[in-house]
Amino acid sequence: MYGKTYSAKPADIEKKWVLIDAKGLVVGRLASLIALRLRGKHKATYTPHMDDGDNIVVVNADKVVLTGRKRDQKVYHHHTGFPGGIKERSAKFILDGRFPERVLEKAVQRMLPHGPLGRVQLGNLRVYKGAEHPHAAQNPTPLDVAALNSKNSRSA
Repeated sequence: MYGKTYSAKPADIEKKWVLIDAKGLVVGRLASLIALRLRGKHKATYTPHMDDGDNIVVVNADKVVLTGRKRDQKVYHHHTGFPGGIKERSAKFILDGRFPERVLEKAVQRMLPHGPLGRVQLGNLRVYKGAEHPHAAQNPTPLDVAALNSKNSRSA
C-alpha cells in the first residue's frame, strides 16, 4: 500500500537561528539560499502551507557584491501613487546610501510567495548593515555560504 503524505503541525515545527556573514557574497545567490531556508525547503518536514523555516540573521549586508556591471546598471523602480509618479534608483545609489541592507531584503522578498504566509516568512529575516546584531541571546549557528559553492563569493 501507499504511505501517507506528511504534513507538519505547529507543535512539530522546530525553528533554528542561523547567522550569515554577507561580506563579499553575491546578492542573487545569497538571496536564493536565504529564501529557501526561510520557507523551510531544506528540511525533510517541509510543508507548503506552514511557516517551518528558520530564523535568519544577516550581518555586513552593506558589503554584498553584484556581479558584472549590475552595481551601476541595475535599476529599482517604485511608484509614488500619483500620475506619472514612477521613480527609479540604481543599485549603487542604494548600496552607498543610508539603508544598503534593502538591496538584499528586496531580493529575498521577491523570491518568497506573495501572500500572508510569505509576509510571515519574511518577518523571520533580520538584515543588518554592520557586523553587530542584537540576537546573541538566540545563539545563532553560523552558516558559511562562501564554502558551499565557489561562485557564491567574489572580491569587490
